[in-house]
Amino acid sequence: MNRVVLIGRLTKDPDLQFLPGSGTAVTKFTLAVDRRFKKEGQQEADFIPIVVWNKIAESSANYLTKGKLAGIAGRIQTRNYEAKDGHRVYITEVVADEVQFLEWGDKKQEQQPQKAQQNNNEDYTEVIGEEDDIPF
Repeated sequence: MNRVVLIGRLTKDPDLQFLPGSGTAVTKFTLAVDRRFKKEGQQEADFIPIVVWNKIAESSANYLTKGKLAGIAGRIQTRNYEAKDGHRVYITEVVADEVQFLEWGDKKQEQQPQKAQQNNNEDYTEVIGEEDDIPF
């Protein structure tokens, strides 16, 4: 089973892109997730790259902003490619199929938190090849 559930804050505004040809929406952002235990009194965090597809990608880009709290559910996915200098680059990220808006930005502050779900878990490893082909 490959299932991940995270709660954290966005490190910057989400980046919404549309794939050439298909026009499929893809949003990428990084979630800062606090670790459970503190080391020598200082809080530590992991910075986890998140990728969201289709309608949920558009909703995430519209309603999430830097510093806002969000809940993410999805799967861990790895991919790799050969860089221009010849070395292999490995990428691990979470492909989210659910996004919970736990804090609203100024755009929708008066509304209650909502959950966005994505039914189409598109596997984009076939779409992305060389570093220049990466849509984000």
